[in-house]
Amino acid sequence: MFRDNVELQNIYTAFHPKILRYLARLVGEEEAEDLTQEVFIKAGQALPGFRGESSLSTWLYRIATNAVYDKLRSPAFQWTAHNKHSDDPIQDDLEGIPECDPFTGEKTPLFEQQFVKKEMSECIRSYLEKLPEIYRTVLVLSDMEGFSDKDMSDILGVTLGTIKIRLHRARASLRDLFMSHCEYYWISELSWRVT
Repeated sequence: MFRDNVELQNIYTAFHPKILRYLARLVGEEEAEDLTQEVFIKAGQALPGFRGESSLSTWLYRIATNAVYDKLRSPAFQWTAHNKHSDDPIQDDLEGIPECDPFTGEKTPLFEQQFVKKEMSECIRSYLEKLPEIYRTVLVLSDMEGFSDKDMSDILGVTLGTIKIRLHRARASLRDLFMSHCEYYWISELSWRVT
């Protein structure tokens, strides 16, 4: 279907930022750039065999997910992850933080709001990283990348029922960790989902 370098370059241009973001959420920013390049090399090699039975997006995310699983299982990555002590700030903020205090109705100072978002994001991220990779992957694909259950089923090569079970268990596990370990307030107004 896609045979020439121009088409491959168009695919790279269209999907590189998305794949990079997805991989950064699963393996961290330090590893994501190299892994993204590996994904597009593999995609370029496999492109002549792509028959269009799934969407191009689903196909690329499946290659990326397999690359992540290979990376996470590699002894070198496990050693690095185990010995890493990083204080890098979290780039993504949570959406849904109210602009006013739910108890008083007063506007929340911008600085305070940003601080709360950052603290909650860091807490959720720290526990997201502790989830088993099958749960972390479905959360990222669903809540961060916006894929439907059907698309996730295609990407991960499992049944729709398995996706629903994994997603339910992942959200429940993350919510339980968040509620028992993260400092928070305004909880009645907040969505615990990761963004």
